[in-house]
Amino acid sequence: MLVCLKERRIVLDYHFIVENLSAVKKNIADRFMKADADAVAVLFSKRIELTTALQNLQQQRNANAASMKGKLDPDKRSVLIEEGKRLKDAIAGVEAKLGAVEEDLDAKARRIPNMAHPDAPIGKEDKDSLEVKRVGEPRRFGFTPKDHVQLGQELDIIDFDSATKVSGVKFYYLKNEGVFLELGLVRYALDILLKRGFTPFITPDVAKESVLEGIGFNPRGEESNVYTLEGEDTCLVGTAEITLGGYYSNTILPKDKLPLKLAGLSHCFRREAGAAGQFSKGLYRVHQFTKLEMFVYCLPEESDRFHEELRAIEEEIFSGLEIPFRVVDTCTGDLGAPAYRKWDLEAWMPGRNGYTGAPSENVTEQIGSWGEVTSTSNCTDYQARRLNVRFKDDDGKNRFVHMLNGTAVAVSRAIIAILENFQQVDGSVILPKALVPYCGFERIESSK
Repeated sequence: MLVCLKERRIVLDYHFIVENLSAVKKNIADRFMKADADAVAVLFSKRIELTTALQNLQQQRNANAASMKGKLDPDKRSVLIEEGKRLKDAIAGVEAKLGAVEEDLDAKARRIPNMAHPDAPIGKEDKDSLEVKRVGEPRRFGFTPKDHVQLGQELDIIDFDSATKVSGVKFYYLKNEGVFLELGLVRYALDILLKRGFTPFITPDVAKESVLEGIGFNPRGEESNVYTLEGEDTCLVGTAEITLGGYYSNTILPKDKLPLKLAGLSHCFRREAGAAGQFSKGLYRVHQFTKLEMFVYCLPEESDRFHEELRAIEEEIFSGLEIPFRVVDTCTGDLGAPAYRKWDLEAWMPGRNGYTGAPSENVTEQIGSWGEVTSTSNCTDYQARRLNVRFKDDDGKNRFVHMLNGTAVAVSRAIIAILENFQQVDGSVILPKALVPYCGFERIESSK
């Protein structure tokens, strides 16, 4: 039986911040984020002081009210009435101060990121992340390979120009075999998740701003990557992590029902403000794409194990697609606020760097570079505190669950890797064997 609770805003534990202030401040610095842990400690102390004062005044008010019961002479009653008025005004004043302090405390505490795993590489940029595994070898072509933009246009399966005319830049049409390639990728990955015990969902593409904030996304401001809906207090989601994470908000989950493993299919909408350059071209950074997301609610002591399971599933999916990839332990500056630790899976994309040499029928060097296709994060209890998702332990105490997420397949980036790695000298693309039953064809050829 699920128990629903009143909405409650909870952030990184205040007692933890105060008792580990130096470590919290170092963690903020290691993540290259802006947050004022000192102000949180001061405001928390002020909140305790005001809460204590409020409780004392409330006790005095109750005692005063009790003194007015029974027969009293008029002078005594008049004194007690005046005292009651004074206490009422004093309580209102302290409540107002407490409310302001709590609002300020909540706002500043929400900027403090989750603590990072002690083994997470400290650094700010991609180059600071640590490669921990590599599967497959980048292909050496005997011809000058094309990037996915050229392949998609020549094969008539991706149309960027018409999408720009209709919707703007960084949108695209999939057509012909491209449609079945997207649908096949989704079903291929979904079948793997079903065998792993995930419950499938098709999630809403819209979520309340409060849910985005709970997950750790910034719904507003110049730095936000989110499309907000004017006057609605809602946003287009950038990932089903948001809607799956909000599914059990303000709920106490039965311990015997954990873990809960959800698979959510959704469109994803991202502003991608400022995204430019050759690494962002084509399908790599777009405003809308389809993604199948994994999400896990589990006991705190089990989250490290499930993080490894999510990573193993991502590896299984891309190993099955025969695409070379590497696994990266993400550096602190690229973790994002909610993640305790994050693994990125980067696929080899032959067209990602472009080929600058002369056209040749005998290109033997490795061409391309690594591009992120999935990631999986253990967010420990960071999101659960903010969304108030708990379970009742064996001692009857309510504790916060741990929440994890991972990409099963971001379709647009998977299409990049497939087109570029499996292109042939005649311009056609052979599909990975695992996709053939889902797509119904083995090769994509130009119809021109």
